[in-house]
Amino acid sequence: MATKPTDAFQALMAGVTSWNLPKGPIPCELLLTGEAAFPVMVNKQGQVLLAASSYGRGRLVVMSHEGYLLDAGLTPFLLNAVRWLQPSIGGPVGVHPSLKNLVTVLQGNGVQAELQPAPGGPSGLYCLSAYVDPMPAGLIQFLKGGGGLLIGGQAWYWASQHGREQLLTSFPGNQVTSVAGVYFTDTYGDTRQLKVSKKVPKIPLQVRFGQDLRKDQQQLLEGISELDIATGGIPSRLLVHGPLAFPLGFDNSLGCFLAAAHYGRGRVVVAAHENLLNSPKMGPFVLNAVRWLAKGQEGKIGVSKDLQGLHTLLSGHELPCSLQPQLTPDVLVYCCKAYSDKEAQQLQEFVAEGGGLLIGGQSWWWASQHPGRSAVAGYPGNIILNKLGLSILPHCLKQGCFPVPTPDMLSYHFRKALSQFWDLLPQRGENMEKNWQASLGADGAGFLQIPAEGIPAYESLHRLLRKMLREVGLPAVSKENPVSRDSREAALLCLATELAHAGTDCCRLTQRMDKCTCDSWGHPITVEINGNNPGDSDCWVSTGLYLPNGLNAEVSLSETAASAGLKMQVGCHTDNLTSASKLSRAPVVTHKCCMDKTQKSITSLWGGLLYVILPKGSQLGPLSITIKRAVPAPYFKLGKTSLEEWRHKVKESQAPWGELATDNIILTMPSADLRKLGDPQPVLHLWDEMMEAISRLAAQPFPFHRPERIVADVQISAGWMHSGYPIMCHLQSVQELINETDMRHKGLWGAIHELGHNQQRHGWEFPPHTTEATCNLWSVYVHETVLGIPRARAHPALNPAEREKRVKTHLDKGAPLRNWEMWTALETYLQLQEAFGWDPFTQLFADYQTFSKVPKDNADKMNLWLRKFSEKVQKNLVPFFEAWGWPIHKEVAAYLASLPEWQGNPMQKYTSAKK
Repeated sequence: MATKPTDAFQALMAGVTSWNLPKGPIPCELLLTGEAAFPVMVNKQGQVLLAASSYGRGRLVVMSHEGYLLDAGLTPFLLNAVRWLQPSIGGPVGVHPSLKNLVTVLQGNGVQAELQPAPGGPSGLYCLSAYVDPMPAGLIQFLKGGGGLLIGGQAWYWASQHGREQLLTSFPGNQVTSVAGVYFTDTYGDTRQLKVSKKVPKIPLQVRFGQDLRKDQQQLLEGISELDIATGGIPSRLLVHGPLAFPLGFDNSLGCFLAAAHYGRGRVVVAAHENLLNSPKMGPFVLNAVRWLAKGQEGKIGVSKDLQGLHTLLSGHELPCSLQPQLTPDVLVYCCKAYSDKEAQQLQEFVAEGGGLLIGGQSWWWASQHPGRSAVAGYPGNIILNKLGLSILPHCLKQGCFPVPTPDMLSYHFRKALSQFWDLLPQRGENMEKNWQASLGADGAGFLQIPAEGIPAYESLHRLLRKMLREVGLPAVSKENPVSRDSREAALLCLATELAHAGTDCCRLTQRMDKCTCDSWGHPITVEINGNNPGDSDCWVSTGLYLPNGLNAEVSLSETAASAGLKMQVGCHTDNLTSASKLSRAPVVTHKCCMDKTQKSITSLWGGLLYVILPKGSQLGPLSITIKRAVPAPYFKLGKTSLEEWRHKVKESQAPWGELATDNIILTMPSADLRKLGDPQPVLHLWDEMMEAISRLAAQPFPFHRPERIVADVQISAGWMHSGYPIMCHLQSVQELINETDMRHKGLWGAIHELGHNQQRHGWEFPPHTTEATCNLWSVYVHETVLGIPRARAHPALNPAEREKRVKTHLDKGAPLRNWEMWTALETYLQLQEAFGWDPFTQLFADYQTFSKVPKDNADKMNLWLRKFSEKVQKNLVPFFEAWGWPIHKEVAAYLASLPEWQGNPMQKYTSAKK
């Protein structure tokens, strides 16, 4: 039998050519939530009037008026529904007495139907109206066990008699259908101009029904004026995307850190870090949350054993709670962290059937440990929460104390923001709140990472976004034409990028279809790479190929390689510019794909150089990879590429980016700059000399286990350059990286400074004091030993007068440790080097690699360095470091007192003068 929504829809609609609805009944709009529900009949206004879903092993069909179950005009659909709902074909159909005329309709069409006050067994098909007290627990278990339910009714009249406040939870029909993500609402349905869809209709973007979720927000925030989330952990940003989900706490940039949702018959509250549940300062909110989750009932509260602080808080307020290792059937509310999905299905069913879930966790750490995988899709907490309409994004929020959100902030919702954005696009979105627009880009990008295949709730939004982008096109963004972070264009850039990653044909988004046929672009190219990575970090391996924007690369590799944890990456410009106030390019322009199959497609809306990412410790040896639809890029490898071959490549290549490589460093820059470089060999030989010097001072193997990388970009996330893998620099820096003559005469301080950062190690680093200091040891060393440029000329800050002035200024202030940073801190090391040479540094850097235990505290680490350096040079350096203001331990001073005094201590003249 059909189980996928697309197949189920075809089964339900087989032979149905028109909707012959009776004119008398006034239906209500149906609200669909969760991942199983899908619309069957949708009017021109986007209102769902007929829907289907599943729960457990069972299925249900919901009609928005009971009259539709009794009208002959809908008989073709009704018979399809009976066949689809029946666990066994031709089995008996039970009908509740409230729909006794349905028995006649069904029997007249050859269906065995009989009146029954309740389902007759653990399975079968049962039909009822939405107004009957449905004995929900029994019907839910009937459905969950494999039964089929056919139910019809409208809720607008019930709401007029009982009020809208309890419509979701108290309307009889909703007490059953809600577990499968279908709700009757109090909104009138329009039955004019109905069309029969050929495929599953789109679920409407906006939610139109009377129940006011602001009352839930008020209950959860009652008596609270501020939310202090400085609780010792960095929270993640929450995504509020379900129709019945709503925010509760925001930072100053509309980053959500508390949220809640109705789901089925139950409720859920999510905190963006588990510390928010354990902290006493969040106690008032947590107590409100537990009461709201309990829905005014009294019962046991289960608390996961790793939330001891929460248990203490609840016990202190005499709430009946117990620590337990897992969810148990006897609890009313369950509290847990979001780091395991072992109980995902049980937790989802617990909430759907009426339970309350309080859950907390962040996903940024998971994302950092699983590069190339989406935290929205794979993080355990999201495997639980996505279905409930909430997700934990890997974006970090700043800790702080924030006022309770204003009503306008509390009304923010991803769906509402997207709906406004859509409506305002013809007016360029100028009337939309700036912070809403900025949040929409981040939230939309996160939402599009939820696996959507076969899930109408997500596919509907994908279809809407594709339509939006086809209508307005991709924004033009460049250094000459930047866009603001909170602009319409920035939001479109974020949405388009993730829509492409989610599987949308990029050719359509880039309008490349007018220029080429994607399937015929380029011939397959096989590249040979070294599949070994002896380093302790993942390593990019250049393929020498470029994927044009908007195309899909088809990658083929061996079974062995497909099981080795490889990834493919499009693009090298890895800086995420989401936080930048102005954008000269899309915020994210690279894309990774896990190569877990022998054939895989990888795409990027923005194009880019192609890389194979080898996991640390990879020992695949020679590796062949075939790639279709990529083009050769300018690529020169020192010692392998001939000058003739290079000149041909750089002249003929259509790729806008290329690379210069040695075994130790790879420089990535625009092809336009590479074409100006006649012979890359001299400058690359110089780079290898500098890299050898860097490895020598750092006491690292040479050649490097993993070549360092420097990538030029039109915009980077921080500074003029910044360290990392790769090191990022602006386009303006390209010429200084490849002009050998200038490098030898003027030096190359910035790039070596960043390479120095990459050599820094925790054991002998004392942040923030030495963060921008010890990296410059490599700048000084390379300039003096390779480029022949003395330190006084290598950087203006190192001329003798400036150095002397800094020492005196530091001592005049009393040598406060807080001021011992950057050039001041570097001076300490330079004085040691000038007295004892470079060997003690190199030896110590080597020794630190063998230490099994290094202190974490700065003071302890500084004392360890003092002791080890003193031992290397066999001088008591305590007076020297005391003069600089170091916090020296008494036992260390006593230990070093036996060493000879340092007669050449350069600080002695300053300290003697003061005495």
